Amino acid sequence: MAPIRRRGNKIKGVQLTVMTVGASGTGRTTFVNTLCEADVLSHKYSDDASTAHSEAGIKIKAHNVDLEEEGVRIQLTIVDTPGFGDNIDNEFAFQEITNYLERQYDDILAEQSRIKRNPRFKDSRVHALLYFIPPDGHSLREMDISLMRRLSPRVNVIPVIGRADSLTKSELKAFKRRIMEDIEHYDIPIYNFPYDVEEDDEETIEENTELRNTLPFAIIGSEEEIEIDGEPVRARVYPWGVAEVDNPQHSDFSRLRGALLNSHLNDLKVLTEDVLYETYRTEKLSRGAYSDNRESTILPEELATQSVRLKEEQLRREEEKLREIEMRVQREIMERRQELLAKEEALRHLESRLASQGQNSPY
Repeated sequence: MAPIRRRGNKIKGVQLTVMTVGASGTGRTTFVNTLCEADVLSHKYSDDASTAHSEAGIKIKAHNVDLEEEGVRIQLTIVDTPGFGDNIDNEFAFQEITNYLERQYDDILAEQSRIKRNPRFKDSRVHALLYFIPPDGHSLREMDISLMRRLSPRVNVIPVIGRADSLTKSELKAFKRRIMEDIEHYDIPIYNFPYDVEEDDEETIEENTELRNTLPFAIIGSEEEIEIDGEPVRARVYPWGVAEVDNPQHSDFSRLRGALLNSHLNDLKVLTEDVLYETYRTEKLSRGAYSDNRESTILPEELATQSVRLKEEQLRREEEKLREIEMRVQREIMERRQELLAKEEALRHLESRLASQGQNSPY
């Protein structure tokens, strides 16, 4: 593949799709709102103890935001995954994310196979996946390793430590080192800001080396501003001091934002188009062309309907899941109703016994 230039990204109006994945409490929602400087995602907490045992499952939602970075208009799509990591068994969540990524590839594969293409077709392929690692200070969990290994062939995975201000500097440094050791040990192909020493200029090599050494990005987010030296600053205030979102000494937020929305935006799109998508496309066509060990021809209209079939299958699975939830809720309602009837019956017996005792009392 020809070397990729990572600078010169000044295009008037570009589209970028970023997926955020992480369990509740990892700072995913706050990061997105801080990145977009708007309330894109809502903070939702369930305090209903009666449903605490229920596994709601993952929900994949896309949010469109228009941003401007150094005079360039960016049509940013944030694909959020609320519910990920909240269940005991996350295999369903893994599969849902994989299916979503592949459906976007199927959509463009079908569009490219049409004789007459839709001029309004929107390329919704995901260019980067930010995986939020819990700031527990230990190392990668089995779930973290499994997810990144499974998704890396389909998307540029960038590991992120959310709520990094919950760790001390020494704890964070050691945590980062252990994470990168795990990534190397398990051979997880993350997006590590690649460069070519023979083709890229010194500035690009130096920039990418610095970003590579920063991995995983340790970030903090804040949707509130405070005033420091007369200037509004996004920060989190603690009894021990102030953690500033955009201060490189406190957080890697500005480095990550700059890479996503400026210096490496084009690189992420090119890698998605020329490597990840082309690999998937080759696999897909090979499976279709040589199924049942005999060569066959794939018609353009067949490719054009593959995405529709996949979406129908996804809709069917979601309907089945909703029916299961509905049946579970109905069972719980019946159980509660029976419990209530039993308590009412016990109360009537008690009232009857008390009334009987009152009538038989000599007083």
